[in-house]
Amino acid sequence: MDRRSRHVENKRRLRADEKKASHKIVAWVLGILFAVLVIVGLMGYRYVHSALQPVNPNGQTSVNVTVPAGSSTKQIAAKLEAKHVIKSAMVFNYYVKFHNIADFQAGSYQLTQRDSMNQVIQKLRAGGTAATAAGQLLVKEGATIEQIATSVNKLGKSNRNLTSKKFMALMKNQTFFTKMAKKYPQLLSSAASAQGVRYRLEGYLFPATYSVSAGETVEDLVEAMLAKTDSVMQSYYKSIKKQGYTVQEVMTLASLVEREGVTQEDRRTIAGVFLNRIDADMPLQSDISVMYALNTHKTHLTNKDTSVDSPYNLYVHTGYGPGPFDSPSEQSITAVLSPNDRSKHYLYFVANLKTGEVLYATTREQHDENTAKFASDNSSVNK
Repeated sequence: MDRRSRHVENKRRLRADEKKASHKIVAWVLGILFAVLVIVGLMGYRYVHSALQPVNPNGQTSVNVTVPAGSSTKQIAAKLEAKHVIKSAMVFNYYVKFHNIADFQAGSYQLTQRDSMNQVIQKLRAGGTAATAAGQLLVKEGATIEQIATSVNKLGKSNRNLTSKKFMALMKNQTFFTKMAKKYPQLLSSAASAQGVRYRLEGYLFPATYSVSAGETVEDLVEAMLAKTDSVMQSYYKSIKKQGYTVQEVMTLASLVEREGVTQEDRRTIAGVFLNRIDADMPLQSDISVMYALNTHKTHLTNKDTSVDSPYNLYVHTGYGPGPFDSPSEQSITAVLSPNDRSKHYLYFVANLKTGEVLYATTREQHDENTAKFASDNSSVNK
């Protein structure tokens, strides 16, 4: 064999060896991936299988669980996990969804930790004893923590667990907040890292009507509110992240928009004004922020009021401030995430409290002219 023939033969053998080596590498990588998938699958299977089993097969203690009328599957699952009747609310939700179960009955149930998840589900479908109602709690749009506490106190006549004192103590309970932040991380992670807040759950107790049973605690009630907020916010988490906001920022602006705008159109435009001011590094100058800082309500603010030393005073401080000022409605949340056309660059607005009319301006001069239009009836609010 001549030199050229040997060279060709060597190249052929080299290519063959490389091909074999590449096949071995591919087979090795595929083998590892298959092994990882098997391990993950086994771990997932074991987790789900364990979650379907009783929390304590030998548990004898009876656990009272009340399911209010209108409770969602997610709210029921959260309550069962909190009462340590099931191991995983997440597995409960997936199990119910997979088996298309949707006929849980409101009522009071005596459950035990020796019940499997399927047994718990069957009992909830069969129905319990009628839950003794303590009443209904209405959380209005724009209500503050302290205003909600006043409403909670009215339920205390039929349920001694529900008092404004206990409610306010819970609002200051860091251990409870940390527990809720772990359960609802998408909702509360940014609130957990906020600095200088008065109440970490301010703005996160969704405005709605809540049915309250006789045996319900303030912890049960507040968690039901948080579950409702998280349920509503599921539709917006993706948009919040895409637009570069935190949930705390969105809820803060929404809480201002809630109190500043009446119609949805004005809410969306006012949201745009606030966002334009933040982009321009201008203070939001919202009267709502000053009244929250002063912990009072006033029709007109003085220069002394707008100079109050508080992180919540957005006449003095730029940015969003520590956090929400009240519980915003879903309409105000959507206004912040979908403001009206900001290309008009509005930086000011003035509202007539008698007629509800709102005028917008891009310059201070235009704003002063708008303010003068409302000055005669002494019913305007400047921004």
